[in-house]
Amino acid sequence: MVTGGSHGHRAPRLFGRERPLHAVLGGRQAADIILWRRKEVSASILGAATAAWGLFEVAEYHFLTLVCYAAMIAMVIFFLWTNASAFLNLPVPRIPEMVLSERTTRQVILGLHRRLNWFVHKLYNIACGQDLKMFILTVVSLYIGSVFASCFTSLTLLYIVVFFTMTVPALYERYEHEVDHLAARAGHDFRTHVARMDSGVLRKIPRGKGATAAHRTTTTTDIHGWHRSQAS
Repeated sequence: MVTGGSHGHRAPRLFGRERPLHAVLGGRQAADIILWRRKEVSASILGAATAAWGLFEVAEYHFLTLVCYAAMIAMVIFFLWTNASAFLNLPVPRIPEMVLSERTTRQVILGLHRRLNWFVHKLYNIACGQDLKMFILTVVSLYIGSVFASCFTSLTLLYIVVFFTMTVPALYERYEHEVDHLAARAGHDFRTHVARMDSGVLRKIPRGKGATAAHRTTTTTDIHGWHRSQAS
């Protein structure tokens, strides 16, 4: 097993974060569900998403058809149960009340709003062109994402997002040291290749005032910082 401790120090955490993964995910009920600390709820969400994807994509049920069938079956069950309760001494069925509080709804909306604003500002800063490498990487990533999205339906993409959200963070938390160590090595190799490409190709492309100096300083600092962390 590969761990950061095998080299006498802990490898830098993924994405340079300083807080535990549970705190990064918000540290509340959503983080508990994503990290499978409430196994019943997590399994229910993943099972419901899998069942919905199977019904709509694999079995090719239409949403309205499935809703009508579910409502019809539920009404028949309640009708039979209600009329048989007097003869079989069964309690009358009651519909459970599932109410989403206003506070929870507001927190979810504000969280989505903050993340959307962060994403838009991040794309705006990249589009300004001060960091040419990040600009090229973002454009290529968006193109790859568009090609990937064209291969699936919207429901399949939504299920993929739910599936990875409910599995990848929990697996990462379990094997955090191994993943951080491998990611640190991969990041060092990537920065080395980028530095070589930058010295041979990207520096010949004209950029705005001050972008070249800032770009050179950032690349050198990243490489030297990784070497210092390995030496310590």
